[in-house]
Amino acid sequence: MPVAIITGASKGLGRALGAALAERGWDLVLDARTAGVLEETAVALSAYGTRVEALPGDVTDAGHRADLVAAARKLGGVDLLVNNASALGAEPLVRLEELGLDGLRHALEVNVVAALGLIQEALPLLRAAGSGAVVDISSDAAAEAYETWGGYGASKAALDHVSAVLAEEEPGLRVWAVDPGDMGTDLYRAAVPGDDDPRPAPDSVVPAFLRLLEERPASGRYAAPALLEGR
Repeated sequence: MPVAIITGASKGLGRALGAALAERGWDLVLDARTAGVLEETAVALSAYGTRVEALPGDVTDAGHRADLVAAARKLGGVDLLVNNASALGAEPLVRLEELGLDGLRHALEVNVVAALGLIQEALPLLRAAGSGAVVDISSDAAAEAYETWGGYGASKAALDHVSAVLAEEEPGLRVWAVDPGDMGTDLYRAAVPGDDDPRPAPDSVVPAFLRLLEERPASGRYAAPALLEGR
């Protein structure tokens, strides 16, 4: 069975994508910081009959990243790596003049440095898979200028560029930076706690990711809404 590593997988998009893959027979290695919630997710996803390994920890920890890849190796390798874990840099978001530099460093550490570190750790297994793929979760804030989203957007723009360069350096892999669009997630509620406008559930954009895995288009940056429109 194919094996996927998904970070930030206890809730939101990570859990929704994990459920869709488990339903299709994928074995999973799941990461999140909160052990209890992650374990509940792992139990729910294992009900599909696949193997699910839950490893609570912080993706900024090199030892934790190595453990994630080691767990995937025991399941058979790494066919898909999803860098979904994200940090805002400030909760709620603030204008750049107020953004603490430690917060910005944390966003860069989680969203870029840790993502690249996990890619580096998993690369030998991704190459060996023959059809290995990396999905880096981006944001429209990486490409558009929105007030208060500067730190987070800058980190996601950096991740986009890492994805693009990796695609050039690893032509045997598929590397997709994916903007999932607006979603009702804990991350968004933490970013803009006063915004009560309803937003789509994370599972509503999962078909866009499944389309990438099924059709395997060229490496590049994709927006989930556009992928959904094309189905």
